[in-house]
This record gives sequence, C-alpha cells and structure tokens, in this order.
Amino acid sequence: MSLPRVACVVGPTASGKSAVSELVALELGSSVVSVDAMQVYRGMNVGTAKTPVAERRAPLLMVDVADPLESYSVQLFQAQARSCVDALLAEGRLPVLAGGTGLYLNAVIDEMSFPSGEKDDERRRSYEALAAERGPEGLHALLAERDPESAALIHPNNVRRVVRALEMLDEGVSYARHHEGLHERRPHYGARIWGLTMARERLYARIDERVDQMVAAGLVEEVRGLAGRGLTTECTAGQAIGYKEVLEVLAGACTIDEAIEQVKLRSRRYAKRQLSWFRHDGRVRWIDLDACDVEGAARQIVSELREEAPDGEV
Repeated sequence: MSLPRVACVVGPTASGKSAVSELVALELGSSVVSVDAMQVYRGMNVGTAKTPVAERRAPLLMVDVADPLESYSVQLFQAQARSCVDALLAEGRLPVLAGGTGLYLNAVIDEMSFPSGEKDDERRRSYEALAAERGPEGLHALLAERDPESAALIHPNNVRRVVRALEMLDEGVSYARHHEGLHERRPHYGARIWGLTMARERLYARIDERVDQMVAAGLVEEVRGLAGRGLTTECTAGQAIGYKEVLEVLAGACTIDEAIEQVKLRSRRYAKRQLSWFRHDGRVRWIDLDACDVEGAARQIVSELREEAPDGEV
C-alpha cells in the first residue's frame, strides 16, 4: 500500500525555506507545516524569523502552539504536526513541511518513538545539574568531546537526549552506534524532500545580515518582554539562538555588540550542523540557490511533484 504523500523543504537557517515553501503551497492550494523547534513558541517572532501574520500568503501551521515558559517536547510536536498533516490530506491537499530542525522533521515523516529512558538516579541528576550550570550547549560540548559521532546526531537544545547519550556512554554504549539505522527509517508518510543550498560564503553573509535585521526589528525589546514574563536561559525557549544572548545582555553579562557577534557565530555553527544532518539523509534532493532563484526552486519542486504523482495530479 502506498503511503500518503508530503513535500518537505529543508536547509540551513537563512537559506530561503520559508519563501520557497510558501510558493509551493500557494501553487498546490495547500498549507505550510513548520518543522522548526523554536517557531512553536508564542511571542518568539523576531528572533525565530517567523513570517509575520500579515505577510503570510499561505496558511502557516505549527507555529505559536506553545508558551515559552512551558515544557514542550518533540513527542508533543510529532502528535500535533501529524494531526495537521492528516487534516490536509483528508481535504485532498498535499502538505508542505518546511524547516531546519531535522529531528522534528524526522519525527513527523518517519516511524519514530521516544522512550522515556532510565528512571531518575544520581547520575542523571548530576548531568541535569551540569546542564543548568553550563547551559545546553555546554552539556552538548561534553558529549562532543566524549563521542563526536553521537553529538552530531543530537540537537544541543535536546538536553534530555544529550543526557541519555552521556548515560549510555557511562554504560559503555555509543548512542550513534546504538542508532546506526537512524537515517534508514521506516517512513510514516511518502515524503519527498528538497534541500536548499548555496555557497558557504553567501549563506554566512545572509545569516549575518538577518541577525542585523532582527536587532533592527526589535529583538532586544521582544526578549525584554519575554524576560518580564519569566523567560530565563534555564527554559528551553530561553536557550534559542538570539534569545539566550540577549538575555545575557539584560543580565549584564555582556554588551549588545558582543551578543550580536555571538548570535552570528552560533547561527553559522548551527547552519553547519543542519547541513550535516540533512546530508546524512539520502532522500534529500538538493537545489542550488546559486544556480536559480526562490521562484525557480519552487517551480522545480512543484514540477517534480507533479511528474511523480499518479496521473500527474497533486
């Protein structure tokens, strides 16, 4: 039996995913389902590059579904996003998934379960305390030191999974080795995935420009408002790139200029991790945005979807 079809647009931050996916959804008369770990949070608009409501030409789903102060997980995202996808399919529309969080995409399109792991113990509490002290990136750096291969598979903000990987190492087991079939999953949907790429220098310049635009658009004011509601760097949402650094500015730990440079640096590093994740997935068809523009990329995706659809219809 053939699986229900979905289209996916992925790539590193600032590569143009939102623009391309919106054009594809418009052409198909469908909606975009965001697969971004930070766009799920309400009130986090500027720093996550969320398309403003007034500028959306196609419906954008799976944004603004969680409060920044609440605990949100990939398990919750999986259930909610699949509900959106299934609703579109029931209407006869082809869902367009778009974003750069590889784990969230895979949680939707592949058969993936999330076991709770071992019961609480002293070792787990010690790693959780370390995460609180050093932040998620500090804990992830420890994993990268001990097991780079496993660290490459886990997003730094996924503290729970980083902790579990460290626990497994203590038991003599590598998370990566234990999950060697990670990129050979059983599909939940018949996903067609297109990845956007461009020259590294151009991507980095776009990232730097985007950060400057975010600051000009009110990133500091947005974070100040969230901090007034209780957002701290101990919250998962408070660890998002851009928010963490501005929270540190508000706490007097650094200057705004220092924070901006850190946001640019961490965004470039994150882009490298995103590219690494998607390049490990043999299903991704890459579109070079140095060879075509956003409209051309969208046309290519729609054309290939129609070529592969039964009777040429989407």
